[in-house]
Amino acid sequence: MFVKKSNPLEKILILGLGGIGFYLAKRLQHEGYSVTAIESDNEVIHAADASLDARIISGNAVSIECWKEANAGEMDYLIAVTDNDAVNMFAAQIADSFGIEQKICRVRSLEYGREDSFLSAEDLKIDLFIHPEELVSQEIVRMIKRTSGDEIIDIAMGQVQVMATPIGDSSPLANKTLREIAETHHEFPFRVVSIARGITTIIPGGGDRILPHDQVLIMAAKEDLPRLMEFTGVKQQRRQRVMILGGGLVGSRVAKLLGKTVRVRLIEKNEKRAEELSSELGDTEILHGDGSDKEVLLAAGLLDMDTFISATGENETNIMSCLLAKHLMSTREQGLIALQKTIALVTKEEYQVLASTSGSDIALNKKIIAGNEILTFIRRSELLAVSHLHGFNAEVVDLVAPPDSPIIRKPLSKVGASLSGNVIIGSVFRDGKWLAAVGDTHIQAGERVIVVCSSLHLKEVRELFSF
Repeated sequence: MFVKKSNPLEKILILGLGGIGFYLAKRLQHEGYSVTAIESDNEVIHAADASLDARIISGNAVSIECWKEANAGEMDYLIAVTDNDAVNMFAAQIADSFGIEQKICRVRSLEYGREDSFLSAEDLKIDLFIHPEELVSQEIVRMIKRTSGDEIIDIAMGQVQVMATPIGDSSPLANKTLREIAETHHEFPFRVVSIARGITTIIPGGGDRILPHDQVLIMAAKEDLPRLMEFTGVKQQRRQRVMILGGGLVGSRVAKLLGKTVRVRLIEKNEKRAEELSSELGDTEILHGDGSDKEVLLAAGLLDMDTFISATGENETNIMSCLLAKHLMSTREQGLIALQKTIALVTKEEYQVLASTSGSDIALNKKIIAGNEILTFIRRSELLAVSHLHGFNAEVVDLVAPPDSPIIRKPLSKVGASLSGNVIIGSVFRDGKWLAAVGDTHIQAGERVIVVCSSLHLKEVRELFSF
């Protein structure tokens, strides 16, 4: 499978420039797609005008006149991501009448988009349903059920893994450049492919230094992961006790998905909502209280928990609650500290890296998770897979080098100057195994490659692997 140059005339119509819509418009226009959006809120339009190179039409998402003004008949994709499920689903019908082939709709209700739904995707003319709260809930559950203490992402059908881990003062990677690490460690191959520091994500080069309190992403072959975890001090653990702060759509869904397999305790501030959850979630212990209060957390048994999840609707509450929980957990015996993890739900992109480098081990953004599900669907004919890295403003891309593409013309050390700080080639599949890509590696046509890039530089990756 080879990557073909994207059609510069591919046109996308987005309905709604809220969180997901704005994120998608920014990403898509940066990658060279032609983006048109319909939005009814003048304040949102004003903010979008200042930062988007897209055509924005002021009006109702289901106004036929607005669709005609947008030249809907020329569009290749519809992405309906308004806050109204019914509007989004009805928009798919309108899009079908205009001849738009691919229709993507955000739908919060889980009654739609499943194989056993009363109305099928074909009935509704929808090619991809996006359930943001369900996606982030499933991701949280996946992390909880993992057997390692840090986040691990499977890529290349699980043959390569990327592990996220914080850097402590005593870490063997602390205060060393990537070049120094490569020169001193030869037991097995691994590569540091991203560094989160403060609110910044760094795609590192050989001269970049890893500092204490950084969060790093390390790529290694699956069979080398146990040795990598031992080398970096990551502990193996089965997490069975979970505390959730916030009983909204995400918090309650996570509790329900965990069911009887994990002991869950949920704290909800609203008394009426707490009563409702007590009836709905028979396998979850529901507590009424303010989970941002130290005494409430301690009384609720925080120190006996393995994972703390803050999933309220407030960014600041989630970040600060995780910071507080992490501080309280550190009062336990030193040997247990590393085994307790915090997960924060955030809605601002800038907060995601900040949260993961302050009080949260993992920060999740449902807007980014949902947006990347849509982006992966749109790019499915070009890239084998794209995975977003939580807590990092970065993507892992799995793709094949086509004949005559720029990436195969010279060794990576000669390509590096144009990639520095934005793109890093992590691994190449050669002679039946995955090898760490280094400066003298020369990618050959037809070889499968794993690339890590900052989120807004996927366009450069596509150009390197195009013909």
